[in-house]
Amino acid sequence: MNIKSLQSYLWILLFLVMSCTKLEIDESAPKCIEKKIKEFNKSTGCNTAKVEEYTFQGITVYLFDPGNCGADLQAQVYNADCKNIGYLGGFEGSVKINGEDFSNATLVKTVWQK
Repeated sequence: MNIKSLQSYLWILLFLVMSCTKLEIDESAPKCIEKKIKEFNKSTGCNTAKVEEYTFQGITVYLFDPGNCGADLQAQVYNADCKNIGYLGGFEGSVKINGEDFSNATLVKTVWQK
């Protein structure tokens, strides 16, 4: 193998390694939430985006926080079955899910952050 071929091979290998970064998602997250996190990661350009797990109204919910890169961005809230149960923030500044103030939710942990 000549030097040029070796250099080309090394550049391709380096590119592949750098493009295959694995997201650090908490292992306890349901598979459907993990899938939504992967989609969320691709769709958000904000470096402060994160997903947090809460206990709210007696169930586990996941808050998909788009970060602070826009004034009117909404956070989506999903239950453990990946059903969207509401939105927080946004232009209207919504703070309630199912008629209850989300400030009553208890933060369990951060599942993923960009």
